[in-house]
Parts: sequence; C-alpha cells; structure tokens
Amino acid sequence: MEQYDLIVIGAGPGGYPAAIRAAQLGAKVAIVEKEQLGGTCLNWGCIPTKALIAAADTFAKIKHAEQFGIKVTGATVDYAGMIGHKNKVVGQLRAGIGSLLTGNGVKLFTGAASFVDRNTVEVAGVRLGAKKIIIATGSTSAMPGFLPKHERVVESRGFLELNKLPASMIVLGGGFIGCELACMAAMLGVKVTIVELLEDILLLLDADVRREVRASMEKNLGITIRTGKPLEKAEAEAAELVLAAVGRKPVTDGLKLENAGLKTNERGFIEADDYCRTKVANIFAIGDVTGKIQLAHYATAQGIAAAENAVGTKPHRHETLVPNVIFTSPEVGTAGLSEDDAKKQNRAVKTGKFRFAGLGKGLATGETTGFVKWIADAGTDQLLGAAAVGPHATELIAEAAAVIRAELTATELGRTIHAHPTFSEIWMEAAHAVHGDCIHGAPKRKK
Repeated sequence: MEQYDLIVIGAGPGGYPAAIRAAQLGAKVAIVEKEQLGGTCLNWGCIPTKALIAAADTFAKIKHAEQFGIKVTGATVDYAGMIGHKNKVVGQLRAGIGSLLTGNGVKLFTGAASFVDRNTVEVAGVRLGAKKIIIATGSTSAMPGFLPKHERVVESRGFLELNKLPASMIVLGGGFIGCELACMAAMLGVKVTIVELLEDILLLLDADVRREVRASMEKNLGITIRTGKPLEKAEAEAAELVLAAVGRKPVTDGLKLENAGLKTNERGFIEADDYCRTKVANIFAIGDVTGKIQLAHYATAQGIAAAENAVGTKPHRHETLVPNVIFTSPEVGTAGLSEDDAKKQNRAVKTGKFRFAGLGKGLATGETTGFVKWIADAGTDQLLGAAAVGPHATELIAEAAAVIRAELTATELGRTIHAHPTFSEIWMEAAHAVHGDCIHGAPKRKK
C-alpha cells in the first residue's frame, strides 16, 4: 500500500489547488479523480458556459454595431463552431492542470475513491494510505423528480453537450445557472421562457439589482419570465427543450464515509468548520460538498486553507468575504453585506449609487445599463458591501471586494483617484454618492 502525507479526493477547483499547495509545502500528495481534471467548473460549468456566453455576446455586439458607424450584414450563428471553441478552451485548461499537478510532484489516480478506514482509501482496487485526507467531491445538478426522462429534458451538463440550439426552450429555475444560460440562448435567437416557483428570479440579490436584471432580460432579450408559478405540462410540451436548473446536490455516493467514522447531515452535506475540519480529526472537507457557498473561487480558497492546515502550518480559517458573479445580460457582481442582510440584522447603513449612464466610458462604448451601489455603516462610514449590475460587473466587483476586506470608508475610497475615462471610476462616484457629494450626479435638494 502506497503511503502519502495527504490524499485529495476530487480534482475540481477546490481539490487540485489543495493538492498543489500541499506539495508546495513539501508534502507527498496523491489526488483522486473519477472523471476529468478541473471538475464541474472547468468541464461542465464555469468555463464552458463563459465561452458560450462570450460568443453570444460577440454576436449581440455585431448586431448592434451600426450605432458605432459600422455596418455588418450576413452575420450568422454556427453553434457547432461555438461548441468547438468551448471544447478547445476546456481541453487546453484541463491539460494545464495535469501539467501543474505533474510539475509539483502530485500523483494522480483515476477512479472513484472509497474509504476503507479514516487513513485509507481504495481506488480501482488499489489501496492508498495517508496521514490526512481532503474530501473535495463537489456537487452535481439536481433533477426534479416530476420531470420525465426524455431527450428533450436536460440539466445544465446535458445542455452544454448539445451541438444544436432549439428554436424554443423553457428554463425551469430562476437562479444564476438558469438565468445565465437563458440569456446566452436568447442572445442567439432562441425563444426562452423562465419558470420560477418563487416570487422572483435571482432572489439572493437585493430587489433593486433584481429589477435591473429582470427588466433588461425581458425588454432587451425578449425572455418571458413567469415567477410564483409551477411548470405546467402544456407549457412544457410546447417547447422544444426543457432545461432543469433548480439547484445542485452534494456528491457523496460511493465514498463509504461510515468506514471513516463520518456521515452526512440531513441535507446530505459533509459538515466542516472554518478550518475545513470535519468531525474526524485527520479528514478535511471543502467546496460544494460542505453545503456552504457553492462557488468555484470559494472552493479554491477553502482548498488552500485546508492544505495548509493539513500539512502542519499554523492553523488558520479560510476566507469568508466571497464575491459573487453572475454572467447574465447585464452582468451582476456582489460582495459583502447586502441591503437585505443589513435590514435582517437591524443594522443602520447608508447607500450610494451611480449609474453607468453617467460615465463617459459608458456612453462612449454604448454600455449604459445598470448601476453600482455601496453599502456603508451609518456610524463609521466603513464600506460593508457592494453590488454592481451592468457592463463588466463581474470584473469590477474585484475592486469592491478588496476595498471591503481592507475596511476602507466611503470617504477614503471617494478620495482615491481613479483613472478617467474608465468603468472602474464608477466606484469613486458611488462613494461620493454615499454622502450626497457626487460630482456627476444630480445636486442635493436644498432644504
């Protein structure tokens, strides 16, 4: 039986960084993956969807190029070509992960891992021993039980494997996965209907952000959004395709956790603390399987912390300030405290908003939809949270996350010089707006 300092089960965005970080610290590391390096994020999630969304966005820009004095005729969509581009990107990144693991001396085992005991796992008939083990098995799409098994009913992974788009589709679920794919398809000419059982789409966002996204999806992309209603059979039969995007469930089948003294909670997740430790001292868990925030970059942060804690450096908690990005049209980015959070906590806050339509760069590029918003503590002026909805919001939110983590005040951020003309200066404008001192906004009303 081969012995290791650390075994990582799962080579997704949490697992492979954990393995590499432990190897960097001098540990002898093995990683086990039953499908593809990169996990769901790289192969059937974050990366392939963004490749397709980028292509759809390019097509949308071509259709509206005349506003810049550019006339384009005859542009058509070759969806099979788009899929080819997506597959090329995924393949290149997957090969890169393999090279990184090899270069850091991490031993890869292909197959499904199961626990023999708390220090031993079995993979394809081979037993591996380790002082410490990290579980990073991720999650998979949840398929509602009432939906029939049919070639016209798919989840996100099945949708990404299509080589041809339907003329019409119903998206069941108004979360970020459903809304992202709905926007992508609509930009390419698909007639899209979103059906959400809850009262609105993207319910984790503040109401003003949701309104901006929904209005644009309905008006600019022609998406029909039905909220507060279940999917009707007649409606489903009228569409060429039904995409189920109603959430994800943890992957623990076959792990034989009981052999290691572990069990899942009532929701099926493996509980882990802020140090990524499970109830079994030498076993850690990270990423979606823990039931915390289901985002790739959060899993990476957990993975690095778990690796450092597992191989004996001074124990530390994983990061908890997690930016959230949604690649809808318009894009959305959030970080820190939301207005809704503040209300639930009975916390006194003040806000500052600025719209992209007030930016010189926004007008110059024809990207004027949306706004950014700061949430600041009413007493200390410390910036606690931020939201961006509009052009490049998924990139812009990085500055907000850094500012919140650094505990800057609205006054301090407002005094920070931002280059002009850029999209990023919108944060400076919004910081001024917290105090009603926005140079390029409407003047204060005189009392």
